[in-house]
Amino acid sequence: MGKGMKAGKKKSGGGGGGGFGGMARGGGGAQAAQMRQLRQMQEEMAKMQEELEQQEVETTAGGGAVAVKVNGKKELVSITIDPDVMDKDDPEMLQDLILVAVNEGLRQIEEMSQKGMSQLTGGLGLPEGLL
Repeated sequence: MGKGMKAGKKKSGGGGGGGFGGMARGGGGAQAAQMRQLRQMQEEMAKMQEELEQQEVETTAGGGAVAVKVNGKKELVSITIDPDVMDKDDPEMLQDLILVAVNEGLRQIEEMSQKGMSQLTGGLGLPEGLL
């Protein structure tokens, strides 16, 4: 053993209480507050989801030749087709119009959902797509 060292004695880094200092005792209040905040956010998210499911968007294609309604559950609710676009010699055109209108409706619902979610989680700095 070198000079100044005594067997069995170690210097403790934080003064009494082991290596964790006050962490074990003082963090409980902050953690409880975070849990309350998390529960509140979950409740708000559930409420927002319910409200979104009640929403409907209507989109059109072909200058209004095809109109569709999509709800917040991402379900196709209705399709309206102008009889003038029903060309038996060109069914692909009608199919394309329907696809465009439906996909636009789904995109708008997704955008509404993302916008609501970002408003809820705004300042949390969570990674995109986490919730």
